[in-house]
Amino acid sequence: MKKENKIALLIDCDNVSHNSIEGVIDELSKYGKVNIRHAYGNWKSESLKGWEEKLHPHAIKPIQQFAYTKGKNATDAAMIIDAMDILYSQNLDAFALMTSDSDFTPLVMRILSNGITVYGFGEKKTPMPFVKACSQFIFTENLEAIEEEEEKATSEGPSKKNRNELRQDTVLVKLLRTAVEQAAGEDGWSDLGVVGQYISNKTSFSPVNYGYKKLSDLIRVCDLFEIKMKKGRSGMSIRDVRKK
Repeated sequence: MKKENKIALLIDCDNVSHNSIEGVIDELSKYGKVNIRHAYGNWKSESLKGWEEKLHPHAIKPIQQFAYTKGKNATDAAMIIDAMDILYSQNLDAFALMTSDSDFTPLVMRILSNGITVYGFGEKKTPMPFVKACSQFIFTENLEAIEEEEEKATSEGPSKKNRNELRQDTVLVKLLRTAVEQAAGEDGWSDLGVVGQYISNKTSFSPVNYGYKKLSDLIRVCDLFEIKMKKGRSGMSIRDVRKK
């Protein structure tokens, strides 16, 4: 049997909305089981009422942290200390940090130095140092948008980027083409799984930030690659259309 990865989810409730927690847990379920789910904040504060309603349905343990000094964020310190305790006391494969605060960037780098993956989730206001530090980072607004599309059609229309929008993103196009080139076999075809692994090792990219749940869906829409489905088993191989 394939080993099931163990993941610890730590939530900075002061700096991220409760509206995307379902999407965060769904996303993490692709990579393993979220064994530890801790939410940090001052639970006497009215601002966390929305989070309170999410705790029981998602088996999240609230960690109380009083604001001892005005202007000082005791929640950050408590979350960092807990993360280090978990790092050394639990046999985990990954951490997931749900926050929009760049103060956690050193923590991410420390966890990564132990060879452990760090998934980041935060709002679009999240500073780039934290975004770039994570193994993979997803903007929570994109998770909320995907959930809304699945439940009902929104008046604003779909949030997915279309073919032209994807192809006009020069950074994305360069990343995809480089990954496919690096993953190519002797026959010129690249296994999509290997492509995805190369991308995850290189950047904090996620297809969710473009409106797609899977890399394969984004690949199909961008129309930059020739696609070949593997016979007799699931899987996809791709090749740059310029190589035809």
